[in-house]
Amino acid sequence: MAAKKADKGGFVETIRTVVYAVLIAVGIRSFVFEPFNIPSGSMLPTLEVGDYLFVSKFSYGYSRYSLPFGLPLLPGRILQSEPERGDVAVFKLPRDNSTDYIKRILGLPGDRIQMRQGIFYLNGQAVSRKQVDDYVLRESGREQRVRRYIETLPSGKSYTVLDLYDSSGDSTDVFVVPPGHYFAMGDNRDNSLDSRFPRDREGVGFIPAVNLVGRADLIFFSHDGSARFWEVWNWPFAIRFSRLVSFVK
Repeated sequence: MAAKKADKGGFVETIRTVVYAVLIAVGIRSFVFEPFNIPSGSMLPTLEVGDYLFVSKFSYGYSRYSLPFGLPLLPGRILQSEPERGDVAVFKLPRDNSTDYIKRILGLPGDRIQMRQGIFYLNGQAVSRKQVDDYVLRESGREQRVRRYIETLPSGKSYTVLDLYDSSGDSTDVFVVPPGHYFAMGDNRDNSLDSRFPRDREGVGFIPAVNLVGRADLIFFSHDGSARFWEVWNWPFAIRFSRLVSFVK
């Protein structure tokens, strides 16, 4: 009998340990950091397909979208902190409130945003940009040289953007960001579905504060997709070692 009791006690203790581990993991994922991966090129050259990120959940406070499955347990947004202009942020797509998107926050409440012939205008002033060496875009085994610019906000924060070709997002009307909302664009300006395109046209539109998930802070892993899962011998050649443990700018 004593042996059976010990076995039962050991099983219960194992279950308790597993439950604690799951709760801790869910807590970290919900309130501290959550991993995301990049499936598309809308944020090139800042983020590449195959990048894996840690997103800080505490940067902007918490809402229902901080929780697993978007459980409606939090009213509005608590411990709210406003994003800084230029942050790369993950948010829930406003038109379905379930799809994760990642873009750069460029418009805060009250800002006037416009694109004119590919130039970003903030509150009526052209944002400084300087052309630098072309970016080499590699797709389907082909290489394409793309114009690359360093864009610098009035705050002094800089980041790089791409200009592939003339597109419908190069010239827009003036957008006035409403209270409690934000305006975001992809760094790959001609290949990004973002706030320049309204929700009713399958776009993003303005992003409600409650939809913010967190700020992209760190690339902890990156691969170029050239090695299949079972091709263990090719894994070292697929890893982008220069991008490992690098901060998102």
